[in-house]
Amino acid sequence: PPVLCGSPGLFGGHVQPPPHLVQQQRSLSLHEYMSIGLLKEAGISVPAGMVASSSEEAYAVAKQIGSKDLVVKAQVLAGGRGKGTFEGGLKGGVRIVYSPEEARDISSQMIGRKLYTKQTGEAGRICNQVFICERRYPRREYYFAITMERSYQGPVLIGSSQGGVNIEDVAAENPDAIVKEPIDIVEGIKMEQAVKVAQKMGFPPALVNEAAENMIKLYNLFIKYDASMVEINPMVEDSSGIVMCMDAKINFDSNAAYRQEKVFEMRDWTQEDPRDQQAAKADLNYIGLDGTIGCLVNGAGLAMATMDIIKLHGGTPANFLDVGGGATAHQVTEAFKLITSDRKVQAILVNIFGGIMRCDIIAQGIIMAVRDLDLKIPIVVRLQGTRVDDAKALIAASPLKILACDDLDEAAKMVVKLSEIVSLAKEAQVDITFQLPI
Repeated sequence: PPVLCGSPGLFGGHVQPPPHLVQQQRSLSLHEYMSIGLLKEAGISVPAGMVASSSEEAYAVAKQIGSKDLVVKAQVLAGGRGKGTFEGGLKGGVRIVYSPEEARDISSQMIGRKLYTKQTGEAGRICNQVFICERRYPRREYYFAITMERSYQGPVLIGSSQGGVNIEDVAAENPDAIVKEPIDIVEGIKMEQAVKVAQKMGFPPALVNEAAENMIKLYNLFIKYDASMVEINPMVEDSSGIVMCMDAKINFDSNAAYRQEKVFEMRDWTQEDPRDQQAAKADLNYIGLDGTIGCLVNGAGLAMATMDIIKLHGGTPANFLDVGGGATAHQVTEAFKLITSDRKVQAILVNIFGGIMRCDIIAQGIIMAVRDLDLKIPIVVRLQGTRVDDAKALIAASPLKILACDDLDEAAKMVVKLSEIVSLAKEAQVDITFQLPI
């Protein structure tokens, strides 16, 4: 699996994974109720709960669970839900309620509204569902997680006696309160390792083995589903004397999508930037940023360098976009659609170094995109490599306003200047058209 890329022990000193693998560390994140469902399937103890998509359904679910004390949790993919605020003013995305009627009332103030937390910022995230579960009474709360850690060349168990709080704050204030136990990915987890972590976390002697068994089941789930992180905050000693996972956050390695179809089908696109969905459909690596210069590049390393050189010359990149080595003319058109869907983009820099990628195919894609999308903003194109002369001939023969430039430094300077011109024109509320040759 790609997680081993950085592991010299297994690949004889191959430390740096190839750039296309580095870029694709966009991990899938699932809603809590889905993650809890995976834990339950794996035989890990979790509170009884059900998901609801409307306030009436919340009422029915609450009655079905049958417990007097319930917790209503907003299903939003962001940390800090408990301290968040909803549109409409409801405080807190995790609420304790005491009757099915109250569950209905609170749910009606969550479903269909955006929740704003420390992690979502001003954009907020829509809450389409709530997870209603029985309220359990923890005697002690612990933090437990498993993640991939490069310095250990594999998975590591992380535990702390301080659960139910922001682990980042614990790490900053008291790093000694965090236990770390690396696991050999080939040999797998050993009972004594899990027992050691449970003891160091402070589980009472009578519960150490039960906690360790839960940890082993969590590790097996982590490996089985190609997770990049499993986080349980808190893992508790319940008032009835059992160990339980009260919450679960799981991230999955997107490079494993082909063998984790069940998990990846659960993806909730309403929780993500719509441009990310568009990019995923077109098989492009795209990350939206907040600058004014759109970038279309092949290869992750070159894309990073292109963003740097734009910054060097005083511009700001509007996105990271790597079309990869085998892009088609159609993908290039889709890439342009993505870039230009961002209203802030005032100029575009195309930087293609054709190796596997043929420059003439990129040129066809650019011409097609500019024509189909009726683009008005200036486009600077720097092409080098395979079939570059054919590509230049195509661009030269087209009637479109595409500025070709051989030197990357010059291309970057030019695109920054052009974006400034467009910006000034917008401020002055005048239309500009670019004539070639300028």
